Amino acid sequence: MTRQRIIQPVTDLLREPDGPRDRQLLFGDAVEPLEQANGWSRVTAEKDGYVGWVRSEQLGPDLSATHWITAPATHAYARPDMKSADRTSLSFGSKIAATSEENGFLHTELGFIPSVHAKHVGVPLTDPVAVAELFLGTPYLWGGNSRFGLDCSGLVQAGLLACGQPCPGDSGDQEREVGHLLPQATPPQRGDLLFWKGHVAWVYSEDMLLHANAFHMDVTFEPMKQAITRILEQGDGPVTAHKRL
Repeated sequence: MTRQRIIQPVTDLLREPDGPRDRQLLFGDAVEPLEQANGWSRVTAEKDGYVGWVRSEQLGPDLSATHWITAPATHAYARPDMKSADRTSLSFGSKIAATSEENGFLHTELGFIPSVHAKHVGVPLTDPVAVAELFLGTPYLWGGNSRFGLDCSGLVQAGLLACGQPCPGDSGDQEREVGHLLPQATPPQRGDLLFWKGHVAWVYSEDMLLHANAFHMDVTFEPMKQAITRILEQGDGPVTAHKRL
């Protein structure tokens, strides 16, 4: 089938039609349709190979993106004027096709998006932890991948993909595939990843984590020793891996 793209700001990628959400896709994400049935399409996400179901109406023709959103979130306006009506909102990581630029705004199919909120496609960021920090305060959402809600693996993936580094969608796959394993007692440093069964966190500094978690129900800083103790005491086990990119 012909390559398509997501045309909604955020789209749930479901395990089965009307089933549970596994991940989310963002506006402009490219997908390969695998099959269609009763208004649903089973697709493979180009960015990470994740397979799931989306409503067919959430797919549109492929359109080469020119820019991607690098602000935590942005608005598309009716005119190239910040006082004009906002039509929709897009999350960090969304991909857009601009036909022109006017008065500091990119003209897209959705409307006019502030140029300062986007970079050209192919121009990555350089610090995945700084990317994760953009999501501070974002509410926790199981399977979420946007500024409007995300989970632990979504936060890690957002940082790595933004910096041009491949990253799967789930924490278990991230533990297997991302970075290299460090010996126990290796001093942590910024940009490392700590894994537990079903959880992952960025190392923000030698004694601080940055992670999306269901205890605080948002993206937050947490002292490393406190987090390790808390997670162990709540029955979710010890750290299973310390990895470095």
